[in-house]
Formats: sequence, C-alpha cells, structure tokens
Amino acid sequence: MKIFQKILILALCILFTQSAQAQKNKTEKVTFKVFGNCPQCQSRITDACDLKGVKSAEWDVDTKMMTLIYNPNKITVDKVQDAIAASGHDTETKKAPDEVYSKLPDCCLYREKPNTHHD
Repeated sequence: MKIFQKILILALCILFTQSAQAQKNKTEKVTFKVFGNCPQCQSRITDACDLKGVKSAEWDVDTKMMTLIYNPNKITVDKVQDAIAASGHDTETKKAPDEVYSKLPDCCLYREKPNTHHD
C-alpha cells in the first residue's frame, strides 16, 4: 500500500508541475493599431516591442495593425503600448510624447503628413 501511495503522490506532483509550467508559458495574441508610415517606422515599432514576455511583434505598414503574441504572466499589452509610444509612435490608446515624435525623420511624421514615405 505504501508503494501505491508514493507512486500516486509522485504522479500528482508531476501533473501539477506540468500544469503550472503550461500556465506559466501561456501566450495570447492581440491586434491593435499603431501609427507610422514606412519600413523605417516598422523597424522602430517592432524594436520597441523587444521586451521580456513578448514572443513576436509584427506591424503591417499598409494596415497599420500590430499583431502581438505575448505571455500575459510576464508583460501586459499596456506596457508594450507604452514602449511603442516611447519610441515615437501613437497606438489606439497611447500617444507618443511630442518631444519624441518631433525627432522622428520627416518621412515618419504620420500626424502631419501621413503616408509620405516614397522609398
């Protein structure tokens, strides 16, 4: 009987450990709008998403949509959007600081001159 109890306890420990690990590595996918004009903006925006907990970040130049895969146990979408705004790009819910935005290259100034990049 003691052997059976030990095996049962061991099996339960393994089960709970795997369950906790699966919960820890859970990812979610979200999409949201990020404003910019060109591949240079794209590089800046995706670089801003190089954060712990972000698995992938892809921004489409044409649709202005960000597809983000992240681990909600490590980072929030709000924090990612804060980082994007800090790089000079507005999102649906965050505005880039004017002093950062004004330092973007002229072709990337999407507020005044949307879609002006001609590379």
